[in-house]
Amino acid sequence: MRRFVSYGPSVVVLLTSMAALIVVPELVRRVEDSRTQATVRLARQTLGDDDILERLNRATRAVAASVEPGVVHLVVEGGPARDTDPADGPQGDDQDNGEGNNQRQNPRGRGWFFRGSTGSGWVFDDQGHIITNAHVVRAARTISVQFSNGRVATASLVGADPFTDIAVLKVDVRRGLFPLQRASGERPEQGDRVFAFGSPFGFKFSMSEGIISGLGRSARPVLEMGGFTNFIQTDAAVNPGNSGGPLADIHGRVIGMNVAIATGRESDGTSGEAGQSAGISFAIPLDTIESVVDQIINSGKVARGFLGIQFDRGVAEITNDGEFVGLGLRISSVVAGGAAEKSGLRRNDIIRSVAGYDTSDPEVLRAVVSACRPGQIVPAKVWRDSEEIDMKITLGERDAASLVNDAWGYIARQLGMAVRSNGAEATVGFVVPGSVAARAGLKSGQIIARIAEREVSDEVSTYAALIDAGLLIGKEVEVRVKDSSADQADRPIKVRLFE
Repeated sequence: MRRFVSYGPSVVVLLTSMAALIVVPELVRRVEDSRTQATVRLARQTLGDDDILERLNRATRAVAASVEPGVVHLVVEGGPARDTDPADGPQGDDQDNGEGNNQRQNPRGRGWFFRGSTGSGWVFDDQGHIITNAHVVRAARTISVQFSNGRVATASLVGADPFTDIAVLKVDVRRGLFPLQRASGERPEQGDRVFAFGSPFGFKFSMSEGIISGLGRSARPVLEMGGFTNFIQTDAAVNPGNSGGPLADIHGRVIGMNVAIATGRESDGTSGEAGQSAGISFAIPLDTIESVVDQIINSGKVARGFLGIQFDRGVAEITNDGEFVGLGLRISSVVAGGAAEKSGLRRNDIIRSVAGYDTSDPEVLRAVVSACRPGQIVPAKVWRDSEEIDMKITLGERDAASLVNDAWGYIARQLGMAVRSNGAEATVGFVVPGSVAARAGLKSGQIIARIAEREVSDEVSTYAALIDAGLLIGKEVEVRVKDSSADQADRPIKVRLFE
């Protein structure tokens, strides 16, 4: 009896504690469930009372419905390309940027095969002009255009500009074309919502959404020959196959064209076929597209604006009475009689913006000016004598020598040879064994007489003629050479890049 009295209180405490361990958590769970249920009811009521998300959905669906009929899927057949030893592996296209190149294996082993690639484009007008990237269709033998309704047509190449990576195609279609609206004359802004269209990884007529992350970006590896870049940066998902597709605003209007992505391996922009979306993509701005496309359609040639200045390397920091004002490019010299001098620009002026674009980046300045046409009047903000002044600049025309200066190194590397000026003649300099030039039959010391029926006399005219003949967009170019300066007939040698 004494033992029961001794242990009784402890047993009661133990039983009470055990009950609490069982009952209290259950009560807590019920309270939490009640709170969750109340939260769910309130959330559902909020969603029912406010249709903002549904309105966003309707707007996004409207963008898709207005843009998709004007987007096209491109299938490009190129070549023939020379198959190499199977042990060497496939010969990848070095500037694919989203085309998903498919090397078609020759079932007979070594020999010739045709290269296939895919990309995107969009309808520019009701005359059947289709816009895409130049590299999507370079070296093309046939170009097939598929519309969103399944209709397929064959396209011809009207012209292409490798310096801006823009190409114009044309289909012989009279009905059923839906040209996309364009936000002409309107400047996109950082933070604007945008939509990228195209065929990523072959998934045709896809759409992705993002915002404009930045403006005036340079992605040099995309245009290896030193082209003109003033790209729109977005975080919309862009992958192999999106190249050439439109970038649209919230009204379904084109503001740019997908051209490149940045990857962890190539953070400054890549056009390589191995790239995948990493949240940084680039698009060619509409004002550049319209300038180039209109000229290709109307004249077949692209003339580019030119200032005629030299500027200090690096960015100039502007201060006034010790206060930071901004950044710009300081002019170190002005070409006598050039557009800059005629417009009133002087040495030591600091250019802050041209045509509304910040120009503290030299690449952006080149791109903005070159995207404009000769004779065009553009506004500029210039810092001079401790104050900012507004100016109007009438642009001149970029000459062939300037373009050659941008491209000659790339052409030389791709051909595997150099051109030298020798008096009044152009000659073949060194030739890399096994290169395109060597395989074509070009040899060091040969005199270059003509390029595609155009007489050449020095290094500049030779490279300019190669560019004009379409070497950079994959056309086969005839080079007529002589082995000596004797009165012998020149003979043709045909060269072609991107085989």
